[in-house]
Order: sequence, then structure tokens, then C-alpha cells
Amino acid sequence: MNPQSTIRNPQSNRRSFLYGLGSSLGALAFTDLLAKDAVANPLSPKPPVKPAKAKAVIMLFMEGGPSQVDTFDPKPKLRELHLTKSTRTQKIENGDRFFVGSPYGSRKVGESGIDMCDRFVHLPRVADEICVYRGCHAESLNHPEALLHLNTGSRLGGDPGLGAWVNYGLGSSNANLPGYVVMTELALPQAGPANWTNGFLPPHFQATRLRSQGSPLLDLKPPSYRTREHDRAALDQLAMLNAQHAARHPEHAALAARAESYELAFRMQAAVPDLVDLDGETAATRKAYGLERKETAAFGKQCLMARRLVEEGVRFVQIFSGGWDSHDYLERSHAARIDSIDQPIAALIADLKQRGLLDETLVVWTGEFGRTPDNNVRGGVTALGRGHNADAMSMFLAGGGVKRGAVVGATDELGAEAVDVRHPIRDLHVTMLHLLGLDDNKLTYFHGGRFKQLSQFGGEVVPELLA
Repeated sequence: MNPQSTIRNPQSNRRSFLYGLGSSLGALAFTDLLAKDAVANPLSPKPPVKPAKAKAVIMLFMEGGPSQVDTFDPKPKLRELHLTKSTRTQKIENGDRFFVGSPYGSRKVGESGIDMCDRFVHLPRVADEICVYRGCHAESLNHPEALLHLNTGSRLGGDPGLGAWVNYGLGSSNANLPGYVVMTELALPQAGPANWTNGFLPPHFQATRLRSQGSPLLDLKPPSYRTREHDRAALDQLAMLNAQHAARHPEHAALAARAESYELAFRMQAAVPDLVDLDGETAATRKAYGLERKETAAFGKQCLMARRLVEEGVRFVQIFSGGWDSHDYLERSHAARIDSIDQPIAALIADLKQRGLLDETLVVWTGEFGRTPDNNVRGGVTALGRGHNADAMSMFLAGGGVKRGAVVGATDELGAEAVDVRHPIRDLHVTMLHLLGLDDNKLTYFHGGRFKQLSQFGGEVVPELLA
């Protein structure tokens, strides 16, 4: 077990001592010590427990469930069976199910010959950098449960997000930025912030969400009538009041975390504006990420931000792309979603490689589950789509110690079920931690009377994914 997880507050004595000094040393000295204490505990960098391949993660989450047979796992058999009655399921409310052949073509790309839907125009350029995994399977057909499961390891909600666990195990390498950053489109994914909560871990590990419109963070710049000196003085006064309270309640962890968050916010006001200002990027870079195209501008900006964030030491960055739940009109809807992400993701992978960051950055592209090879016809043959499928899903990984230009695992001839190198989501989580130099069985936290871990009850590394 992780010795840290058995300690309620590892540095409570040190913090209590600092709080006690607050009024006598003066607010400025106290807050400086408090800020240093915040860096030292619990967000200070920690060494991995075993050799690590990756230092950071960029997770590209396609909310709604992208179809494996219409992206990276083509099934010619479905074309033969198109619109014939499916024998996979019994009759449902709205009629019989019919097989649905993919509306797209597929071809082998890169020197490695990875299968890829022909709607991907830019991603083939980096095909030899990615590892497509076809053997993973989910455990829920409902969006909120499946989202929570893949993002937190639990279908019930309330558990820490992936990024929270990673920062708990490794700490933050930049004291002026949050270690866990989330970016979304205008609408939040189903289950909302529960996908990136700190859960039962200390509040320091909660993700920071960057807004998609306007200023990425509210109050990033103080009003014109207030200077940073004014803010510093206000924080000093607040710290003094907090110190007086904390001296009487030294085990008040929530107060300590809030005080530390104020200090981080103050430091972020100086560090973040330059980081989120993309005007300094070259015209070639902006064009490569698709910032000049309406279809790709929003996701392209977030992918470029992700590169800049990991470059500055942010440990875990997650981007949500919505709209993949294609029960109907799959040809139109999936085509639009692929077009919105294709160029930005290809640029991100190429950019990371060109900057020497790809080897130490694990990129993961996934949804919460896959889709069925058959569906009921609800609006005519032009409105065909696919249902939810927990038994088969495609994802790809790049960089950070995974195989390059490879396909791992397989589904049956219809793409309905994973049949080779078949693993549940918890094994994907364990593998991600392994690449970061963390051991799921040692990365534990005592809560609710037992030691808890990301995988819930243990899992195994998927060795076929490793380089």
C-alpha cells in the first residue's frame, strides 16, 4: 500500500506551525511560506515508482460513442448484409433490427497499413505514430455511467477523475499552473463535472476547466481599478485571518486547500494570459491546427492549447468533443464530427513529435463505448444510424511508450464484440498508469474504511500495447 495514503494529512504539523506563525511574522511572510508549503504538499513533483515512458497525458474524448466500424475497424461483411434483418437481437419496440453497412470507404494508410475510414484526410499523415486498439470493451450502455467509468474508473460517480489520480501520484511540475486541465465544447458532457472531480482525494486535485468562449478562466485579469499589488494585499489579509482560524483548527484540510487555491489563482493570473494567447503562434502553426477553418477552429484551438499546456508542465489535459451519438443520420453526423477533429489531431501529434514531446506525452483518443453493427430503421434508409455497444470499441494511442503504426486486438466479422486481446476499461487505466511510472496497486487512498484505487479492485497491464 502507498504509505502516503494511510496518512490523513502528511504535513499537518508543518502547516499548523506555519499557521501559528501567521500573525507574528506578518501576512506577507506567512503567505510566502504557505505558498511554498502548498508546493511541497501535496502537489510537489513526486518520482514515479517504476521507470516511466510518459510524463503527461492528452486525452481526446469523443463523447457519445464513435462507431468502430466507421472509423478504425472496417467490416466488409456488413456491406454484404446491408439492410438484411439482423439475428443478433430480438424484435424491439420500433421494429426489427437491420444490419447497417458503413456509408464510408476505408483504406490502409501509412507504411504500417493501418485501416482508416476515408473521411480522415489528415490523420493518415501520422498513421505510423499511432496504435489502434480494437480489443477494449465497456461495461455500461448508458452514457452517464459509461462516461464516468472511463473517466473515473467507477460507473457510480463521486470517484476521482483520471487526471486527479495521476496528479496525486506524480504531483505537478509547474507551481504556477493547475496539474489537471479540462476543455469542453459549449455543452458539458453527460454527468458533467463528475467526469473530472477530485472525488475523495484532497481538493487540490480537482481539475480546472478552461471555458470554450470568452476568457478561458473567469477573473483571469483583475478589473482596471485594481492592481496586482491590491490583490496581493487582499490575499495577505485573508491569509492572516485564515491563519488565526487554522491555529484553532489545524486539521481543517478544506481551509488549507482553499488558501492554497487562492495562492495558485494569484500565480495563474501572471502565468496563464501568455499561455492562452495563441496570437504568438506562427501562421503556419495556426493553419496546421485548422484555426482558419470554421469546422475545425474550436477543436483546433483546444488541441493547440493542449500542446502548450503539456509543454509548460501540466500533467493531464482532457478535451471533450461532443455529438458522436449517431442513432440516426450516421453518414452525415459522423462525417461532420470526423471533419472537426481530423486536422487538429493530426497537427497535434505532428507538433508534439517535431518538438520532441511525443515520446514523453501519451495521447489517447476514445469514446465511452462503441456502436452496434445493426439498428432499427426509424426514418428510412437515409436516416440509418447505430445503437450503443459496450462489447466493442476502437480507440487509438500515440507516444508515451506505446507501439507505433500498430493494430492491437480484433473484433468479430461484424464488429459486434471484441474477441482478441480483449480487456475491460480498468486494464486500459492500469496500462496508462504503468506508462506514467505508476502502479495501480500502490496508488491507493484510504477512504470509507478501505484503500481505494483507480481500477476499483485491480487490473492488469495490456502488454500488447507497449513498445
